Amino acid sequence: MRPSPPTGTVLFLAVAAVLLLAVRDGHCAQLCMDSTFPRTVNGTLTFCGYNGTSCCNATDDAAVQRQFAAMNISGTPCGDLVKSILCARCNPYAGELFTVTTSPRTVPRLCNSTGVASRLSGGKPSAATDYCTTVWDTCKAVSIPGSPFQPPRGGLAAPTLTDVWQSSGEFCTALGGAPGGGGAPCFDGESAAFNASRVAPPANGMCLERVGNGSYLNMVPHPDGSNRVFLGNQAGKVFLATVPAQGSGKTLHLDAANPFLDITDEVHFDNEFGLLGLAFHPGFAKNGRFFVSYSCDKTQSASCSGRCACNSDVGCDPSKLTADNGAQPCQFQSVIAEYTANATSASPSTATAANPAEVRRIMTLGLPFTTHHGGGILFSPADGYLYFMMGDGGNVGDPWNFAQNKKSLLGKIIRIDVNELPTGNSTASWGNYGIPKDNPFSTDPMFAPEVFALGFKNPWRCSFDSGKPSDLYCADVGQSSYEEVDLVIKGGNYGWRVFEGTTAYLPLSSPGGNTSAASIDAIPPVMGYAHSAVNNNVGSASITGGYVYRSGTDPCLAGRYLYADLYAQSIWAGLESPEGSGQYDVTALPFACSRRSPIPCDAAARSPLPSLGYIFSFGQDNAGDVYLLTSKGVYRVVDPTECGYACPIKSSAPGSSPSPGAGASPSAAVTARGSPAVATAALLLAGAFLASFALS
Repeated sequence: MRPSPPTGTVLFLAVAAVLLLAVRDGHCAQLCMDSTFPRTVNGTLTFCGYNGTSCCNATDDAAVQRQFAAMNISGTPCGDLVKSILCARCNPYAGELFTVTTSPRTVPRLCNSTGVASRLSGGKPSAATDYCTTVWDTCKAVSIPGSPFQPPRGGLAAPTLTDVWQSSGEFCTALGGAPGGGGAPCFDGESAAFNASRVAPPANGMCLERVGNGSYLNMVPHPDGSNRVFLGNQAGKVFLATVPAQGSGKTLHLDAANPFLDITDEVHFDNEFGLLGLAFHPGFAKNGRFFVSYSCDKTQSASCSGRCACNSDVGCDPSKLTADNGAQPCQFQSVIAEYTANATSASPSTATAANPAEVRRIMTLGLPFTTHHGGGILFSPADGYLYFMMGDGGNVGDPWNFAQNKKSLLGKIIRIDVNELPTGNSTASWGNYGIPKDNPFSTDPMFAPEVFALGFKNPWRCSFDSGKPSDLYCADVGQSSYEEVDLVIKGGNYGWRVFEGTTAYLPLSSPGGNTSAASIDAIPPVMGYAHSAVNNNVGSASITGGYVYRSGTDPCLAGRYLYADLYAQSIWAGLESPEGSGQYDVTALPFACSRRSPIPCDAAARSPLPSLGYIFSFGQDNAGDVYLLTSKGVYRVVDPTECGYACPIKSSAPGSSPSPGAGASPSAAVTARGSPAVATAALLLAGAFLASFALS
């Protein structure tokens, strides 16, 4: 029987939607088990931990938590695996993982291929990718009440896996699979893993709108998941701001006369000094704790009294250091201090001001020179510890070789515990914090126990990927030839000053000795750029690290790590391809200002690019939208069509326009760029149109 015209119309729309979704992610769509799209999560799901976009809301998350609690396996190795499997229904690809196109499953498709390349294994297969076998080996003898695995034969209330299947092969044949043809994903315990042939839509440019005129170094989303952010300036003030909705034409709203926190009296503000880092405790909504990283001058502040990083423990004699830019060695110091919002409001989430009195000094570290201080601080969404990004302490070429000195905290990513506060640590006088037991060198007497990774010159802006919370990206400023982005792993050595990028570095002087290339296993950068790519003048480039883009506002940037050069002439987007390979395809992004920008952008002389000044930092809000924090204001990434950039996937921003085609007229800022993917989308829609006729 032929369907009626309305039915044919519905079929056409359904087929077109499915085909467009196929374009959306190369081969696989973000779709939930109920065939709806993932939603933006306010904050982070309490139990399952998803943030950004998810197929679960807080109610769904609580239901999963109750289901898991009833199994009575919490705190066991099998329990950890089962929790991840239950929470997979919150994954943005849950609709594919649970194969709703055929019949629903009670568990996602478990990865059982050993041929998927590990992210940092140089393309070698990773044993961890045979996730299905890991589940079998860990849980096969565990009795699981209300087991999520297929119903047991005989109706047992709390079956083991061996009650149902005879072997791991039978188990994984039923519930496992490799990333399949057409890009179908499988679940690897953390995320959806895809076939190497997965194709991403092209990124043709970045469209920006100017939403504020202030200059800031830090933007941190409010931990309550709202549309508010904290903005910190270099001078020492932190402001609470409300972010306008995408497409609203409004600007950031903040009270410049009444900052959330003002510690300008404590902060030494100069070229590479100031309030450099800001981090809110994961439990801020209840405990009101937050942390600030800043520079102080011991000649101006009595509390600026930390131990000099040049000391006998690291083989450095402060008396042999000379004045640097008129400052004595360790006159300036890096501080991490704790503050609270508890005293100013009944609930920290409603506080509009913090207590300016320091609650606790976490760390004070004297700086031997006046540059390369890093200063960023972050709480890991995966482990909850505080990470501190510390530069090599300064001077050309790290003459004292601090970055490779195992006892020094300079040139390192430091990982500390601010929840368990013991009486001290093995290196006296640094501060008040604990050492995570799983720090890579916590039991090695040759290393400072705080060290998580080493071999950095000046890590300037690091971030965790909200889609893969264990992935830590750090941009590391180069010396004279190369700027790099590192994917940081526990215990990794990133090579400075043995290498600058992948090239051997020869220091001008070496009073602190040298480290041979053969004595370290240096991890090369995953992305970066040569100075000559942006400026022919030696030393005229400086990298600013950003974020992996996870917003739906510009779908063509999805999954790409964004970074820029300080001098605001170049922005790049890096995408791991194939996924899991550790190899990145990097695209130089043209950028323009939206014709709908609430604050007009400044024009640059003799350049088609808008004038941003200096790109000091990037920011991200609770919706996943990304911002550029520049010397000329705050800029937000918006729908690419507002600047005429073609993207085959429609933006999630309210009021977004269809992507411009080949005949689109140029905007005031930039001419539309064509895309092969647009033609692909058109052909798919044409096929859907013909299919509707064939069915009618």
